[in-house]
Amino acid sequence: MKTLYDVQQLLKKFNIYVYVGKRIWDIELMGLELDHLHEAGVLDHDTYMRAKLVLEHEHRIEERHEQIKNNGG
Repeated sequence: MKTLYDVQQLLKKFNIYVYVGKRIWDIELMGLELDHLHEAGVLDHDTYMRAKLVLEHEHRIEERHEQIKNNGG
């Protein structure tokens, strides 16, 4: 699992489709959905951790984009 698309495809296997309208919010909601799947025992720990790492990486990128946008850059 390497990309946000991979995480989306994982969630899709559980009939979970996330679209809030703002990418950073989508990433945060995907993280919550992963937490719930893991807590329910339907997602193994290794897959959960790899997906969470992807989301953390994507979240940092989005935060940087927001900072640049807000600072007029």
